[in-house]
Amino acid sequence: MSVSDKRGLPEFARALRALNVDIISTGGTASALREAGIDVTNVSDVTGFPEILDGRVKTLIRKCTERCSQFRNPEHDRQVRDLCIDPSTWSS
Repeated sequence: MSVSDKRGLPEFARALRALNVDIISTGGTASALREAGIDVTNVSDVTGFPEILDGRVKTLIRKCTERCSQFRNPEHDRQVRDLCIDPSTWSS
């Protein structure tokens, strides 16, 4: 689960947990859930892939990654290359 508007999030997550649903979540959402005392697993622990590009990419799906990377951003360029993603193969 990943939400930008976290209003009502704890109540929703508690309802899911009451149904024995395991929650896998992204960084900010996972933090909010933990602060509310809700058990959550980071998506990066499941995928083995870290959040990159200022949090816009939570797990690697190539098409999503290429759309989220901000060209001419040296930090994004470093993150993409460190993960052995070849931007030269991306469509324009």
